[in-house]
Amino acid sequence: MKQKLIQIWGLAGDTLFRYPLIITMAVISAVSAVTAIEHGGPENSFWVTKLIITSCLGISLLFGAKMLAQRIGKGLVLETAVLVFLTGFYFFLPAKEKDFTEMYAFILIPTFILSHLLVSFIPFIRKSKELNFWQYNKNLFINLFQTAVFTGVLTGGVMLAILAVDQLFDLALDELLYPKTLAVLSITGSCFIFLLFNGRGLSQLERDDKYPQILKFFTQYVLIPLLFIYVIILYFYSAKILINWELPRGWVSYLIIAYSVIGIFALLLVFPLKEDGKKSWVKGFSRAFYYTLAPLIILLFTAVFTRILEYGYTEPRYYVLLIAAWLTIVVIYYIIFKNGSIRFIPVSLFTLGLFSLVLPYFNALAVSKRSQQNELTGLLATNNLLVNGKIDFSKKIPSKTVSEIADKFNFLYQRGDRTMLYHFMDKSQLSSLERSEENQPFRNINGTVSGFFKNVAPEISTDKRREIYSPVKAYSTEGYQYVVKLNSFENHREDNSLSVNGDRINFSNSQDRKNQILELQVNGDETFDLLPFIKNKIAQYPAQTERIAVGEISTIADFKKYQIKVIFLNLSCDGANPNRYYFTDAFMLIKVK
Repeated sequence: MKQKLIQIWGLAGDTLFRYPLIITMAVISAVSAVTAIEHGGPENSFWVTKLIITSCLGISLLFGAKMLAQRIGKGLVLETAVLVFLTGFYFFLPAKEKDFTEMYAFILIPTFILSHLLVSFIPFIRKSKELNFWQYNKNLFINLFQTAVFTGVLTGGVMLAILAVDQLFDLALDELLYPKTLAVLSITGSCFIFLLFNGRGLSQLERDDKYPQILKFFTQYVLIPLLFIYVIILYFYSAKILINWELPRGWVSYLIIAYSVIGIFALLLVFPLKEDGKKSWVKGFSRAFYYTLAPLIILLFTAVFTRILEYGYTEPRYYVLLIAAWLTIVVIYYIIFKNGSIRFIPVSLFTLGLFSLVLPYFNALAVSKRSQQNELTGLLATNNLLVNGKIDFSKKIPSKTVSEIADKFNFLYQRGDRTMLYHFMDKSQLSSLERSEENQPFRNINGTVSGFFKNVAPEISTDKRREIYSPVKAYSTEGYQYVVKLNSFENHREDNSLSVNGDRINFSNSQDRKNQILELQVNGDETFDLLPFIKNKIAQYPAQTERIAVGEISTIADFKKYQIKVIFLNLSCDGANPNRYYFTDAFMLIKVK
């Protein structure tokens, strides 16, 4: 036991000695997270959030620098360059929380993805064996998986121990201790465990080990069957599009991307088996996959351009288009070059991703901003809203158009394009806008801009929705001994039933795909169906956008021993689901005969 403890202590010390900056970043991130939890995240402590983001990014960047330094040396220069970049990145983030708009999500998410892609290939920027590259990434993947398992068990065990001590010894520990423990172990703990698994680093990660059979099993019996299901769905959907001659739905883009990513991942996992004559299925799968992907890329381009042509570029559409372009390059590369390098996959994706962030005029933010500027200008011109260059907010305009204009104002305002927007407003509106946005989270001005329009025409309902309500405030309970309040969330469960004189009275409201049950029951053998009353009541009124005020909405159910009156405060029927009826609150009055 003593020898084991000495060995573990030695491994821990060796890890601290090999990766001091990486562990320092993890500690900074964990301490910052604990500070944020302690102070509840007020705006004046947003610097803590910035520190968490920057230090988490620093973990992957410094690890990549360490791997490269083990290949080419110059560790001090590389680590200094990373620290300089992280310092600039920290100050690049906004000083105030409300300026941390959704725009930064489209900077941070790609940046973190790129930092991990960089780790995957940066030690192999010079020519080296493909198998070493594969072994390196395979070991990183396995170490990440093991780290997740170890960290999960460690974190769960420690938090359960704290809970046990708290409950058994009545210590009344601070509830914030649990999220703080989670933050420390999930950040610092996971980082330290991952580094322990990596041991000496590059020399250990790229060593030529025996191919893990679990990867073969996982690929052959999990990933490839999944791909088979995806490709069948996608090809049947493509056939449906051609038969009906209709444009593809937007979400099909994500299914195609999922199929592509899983397929490429599967190919990478079985890469060493391609040269094994006994594994002919690997070669067959490798050849077939890229050919099956080619028609789907055409569908992907069609889906994304359908949205772009209708609504213009936004950052998500830009990145979907970028992924479509990358997949096209990958498919062409591997069809032309039968023995193409697997390094091409992360390197090409990293290159395009980097361009999407830093390439002037063509990066994601610049393209999206220009596109939405053009969309807004076109929308104002189409609806004849400009008078001497200013928006005429008094002109009658459909509510849908108001929403579109407000959304585009909000999009551009959050991306700092205020000069153009201010050009469309007079001084009073500008003052009102500036006052309101100070009180809105993340500089949200959507509601304020919508409020400037004073003559908004409501949209005509096309879904045949009906809603009636009773404005009655007081109801007579004369003759009834019991009053029970009901709501739409009551289901047919034993604990929801009411006991009266030894009898069970239950209100049941449940539904499945085909049927809806809305009924009263007494002792389970007497039933009164409420749906006919509800259907007839709603059918008396036309479909319209406004709620319709009516008198009392009630019906009476007679049972052997009881008379029950049900009073609904409102009833509605949604045209999208014509066989579904809804209410919010109701009362059940019970009289014993």
